[in-house]
Amino acid sequence: MTQLFPRCYKTRMAPTPSGFLHLGNVFSFIITRSMARHTGASMLLRIDDIDRDRVKPEYVTDLFDTLHFLGISWDEGPRTAEEYYRDWSQLNRLARYQQVLRQLRGTGAAFACDCSRADLHRAGIESGCVSDCRRRKIALDTPGTNWRIATDHQQTVCINNPDGHVSAHVLPASVKDFIVRKKDGLPSYQLVSLVDDVDFGIDLVVRGHDLWPSTLAQVYLANLLGIETFPVAKFVHHPLVNGPGGVKLSKSAGDTAIRNLREQGFTREQVLEMAIKSADPAGLAFPL
Repeated sequence: MTQLFPRCYKTRMAPTPSGFLHLGNVFSFIITRSMARHTGASMLLRIDDIDRDRVKPEYVTDLFDTLHFLGISWDEGPRTAEEYYRDWSQLNRLARYQQVLRQLRGTGAAFACDCSRADLHRAGIESGCVSDCRRRKIALDTPGTNWRIATDHQQTVCINNPDGHVSAHVLPASVKDFIVRKKDGLPSYQLVSLVDDVDFGIDLVVRGHDLWPSTLAQVYLANLLGIETFPVAKFVHHPLVNGPGGVKLSKSAGDTAIRNLREQGFTREQVLEMAIKSADPAGLAFPL
């Protein structure tokens, strides 16, 4: 089976400790581990914790408890919560992210925006600027402003699929003028995820279909920065696990939280089977 896929160097699991892990997270772990096996890639555990308002210690503990319970192994990254806090938190890499932000500033592609989420909501858009901030030329050092990338939605972004097929896409409206630095001065998810993938040598990115716009935004950003390795990485976007009514599971969905299933006596094998059956693996390009 391995010959069906080009050999890759490294992939990663990148959960966010913003809630207790659920069946959707487990399904993503299963697929990432499977793709690593089929491509010969090693696996990094990266914890996306740059959004400090959403991260709680109990969620970090749950993350490690769940991975150990499921028997999902990884080759690089923290083994315990203590090791994560000490050596692997993204907050330890702020100087690196600031370096990239300075590089973006030099390209002239970043502009300061003082639009709020409420402004975007009133305008009925997901992403972008509604106050013509780029034309207003707000200084990038202005407190309380986001840094956005002035995106060109006519420019195509090329994505490498694991079967070797390359597809071209334009940025969707959901990532128009996406944010690279937030109003609190911290880098955004789009920038942090890209920089970490590049620095850790990730050439196989496995994530849910809901993150497809982020993939396009991050490849767009890599092209802007002149990064050659990330745009040629392989990208796999897997089906999501949905709850009743087809609604995507959230980490507040207690019924499917793995810690609750463990407390009810479900075994590792039962939880893994539930995760697979709850998604639509028939749409995958490889067997689990």
